[in-house]
Amino acid sequence: MLRKRGSAILCGAFLFVAWNAVVVLYLWGRPLSGREEREMDGGRGGADLAGDVIHMAEAFEAELEMQRKILLQIQGHRSLWEQPNENGASRGGPPQVVIPILVIACNRVTVKRCLDKLIEYRPSPELYPIIVSQDCGHAETAQVIGSYGSQLTHLKQPDLSDIAVKPEHKKFQGYYKISRHYRWALNQVFNSLSHSSVVIVEDDLEVAPDFFEYFRSLHPILKSDPSLWCVSAWNDNGRDGYVDPGKADLLYRTDFFPGLGWMMIKELWIELEPKWPGAFWDDWMRQPDQRRDRACIRPEISRTLTFGRKGVSLGQFYDKYLRYIKLNSEFVPFTKLDLAYLKEEKYKEIFEKQVYSAPLVKYEEVQRGQLKGAGPFCLHYSSKDGFKVLAKNLGVMEDLKSGVPRTGYRGVVSFLSRGRRIFLAPPPGWSKYDPTWS
Repeated sequence: MLRKRGSAILCGAFLFVAWNAVVVLYLWGRPLSGREEREMDGGRGGADLAGDVIHMAEAFEAELEMQRKILLQIQGHRSLWEQPNENGASRGGPPQVVIPILVIACNRVTVKRCLDKLIEYRPSPELYPIIVSQDCGHAETAQVIGSYGSQLTHLKQPDLSDIAVKPEHKKFQGYYKISRHYRWALNQVFNSLSHSSVVIVEDDLEVAPDFFEYFRSLHPILKSDPSLWCVSAWNDNGRDGYVDPGKADLLYRTDFFPGLGWMMIKELWIELEPKWPGAFWDDWMRQPDQRRDRACIRPEISRTLTFGRKGVSLGQFYDKYLRYIKLNSEFVPFTKLDLAYLKEEKYKEIFEKQVYSAPLVKYEEVQRGQLKGAGPFCLHYSSKDGFKVLAKNLGVMEDLKSGVPRTGYRGVVSFLSRGRRIFLAPPPGWSKYDPTWS
């Protein structure tokens, strides 16, 4: 309605201004009549003619003032058209995509910490609806989630039964239930609620102030680049001292699926859902048959922080690594930055040049702080055991999944050591991962 009114006002204003311009040009340009010439020559009626000219000038000034007010009114309406409406659409342009946040919950009442931050930093409830999918049937957790009322949507996974598993897998029952819950929740988001993308957050994650800005900016790249299959908020080696605090805007491609706050699009779910695993869904995602040589985007400084030591993983890696992850505190306006460097061919060329043009150093030089210069520096490994020893001694995560190191891109792991950038890399000429390195 506003857009139609605006078009009518614009059209009317144009015609009004054009008509007055024509009239003024006519009055100024028309020749004087014989009577007017005689009166001017005879000196009679000069005063009257001068008065008429002054009157015409005043009328012209009044018309210009009226036109100015009309144009200001048009400008005011234009600002209304450009404001998002209740559906997230820009009234003067194409609608903005809705990116729901799916919170996977079970029996942690501390989900409140996760939800409080999501709601505090959320710029628009319409563009970022929060959907909490709860498994386990835990009443106290359900009460916490319900206390947020219309600020979120609370879904409850209906099948709470145990899953029949092999006797040796009984201790992994929790992992089977998590995988079942993910499948159900993602089907709700994509099929029942008809969303085209989603950011998945577990109930023990706290988000950074620019969490929504980060995912909004990377959504177009994820949609358009077939060599990408996810965007993650997480850096597995993102502990304080291992990341550059001055580069909160630095983003990477990684061949390792990070999880822990990640975005996917519906097309990927259509691909994965028919073969979704019974358990250990995240490690399954890291297998070559699922990854298919695709990469994820991840940040230098994490946009999520896990506070859930207790869970089905029994705190695996938590005390040694996860509790020390640095959460970004600086808001980066990613949507205003040029992120085209993340496209595959451009990124690969720049990244490999940066890695393999860096001075080659030995482990002892890194460990003893004997590096000369600001860096970056390159440190080579050539075997699975060689990588694990170097990674462990340098303080980065040493485990590999289907041959891919955590945060790795084309085998390279990037991190800070004593304030200098280190590339832990295979020798030049690397071509593919070896799945036996696991």
